[in-house]
Amino acid sequence: MEEMAKTVVTATPCGEDGLCPKFAKIFSILGKKWNGLIIEALLKNGTQRFKQLAGMVPTCSDRVLVERLRELESEGFVERVTYPHAALIEYRLTERGASLAPVMGAIHTWADEWITPEECR
Repeated sequence: MEEMAKTVVTATPCGEDGLCPKFAKIFSILGKKWNGLIIEALLKNGTQRFKQLAGMVPTCSDRVLVERLRELESEGFVERVTYPHAALIEYRLTERGASLAPVMGAIHTWADEWITPEECR
């Protein structure tokens, strides 16, 4: 395991603590509860209305979902789309958000190998 850690190449110089600032930044966003699931829902299903997203992440309260969507919007991962002549608000991934598709795919592959069904309960 230690050998693997030595072979990791980082594009950004690491700080004194050994953590790369860009890596730490993205994990502070993706590691926040619900953010990864919101991104995954938008990757798999495309543009969604709030209630549709709420149905895809059913154990997340509406209040928290609003907070997470606002955060993902402010970080440039999600775009809130409003229509002037309709009371319609939709959420979609930006180019930045959509570019996470290979990362999410890699997480799926890892989870399939390392997470047991019992751990999902």
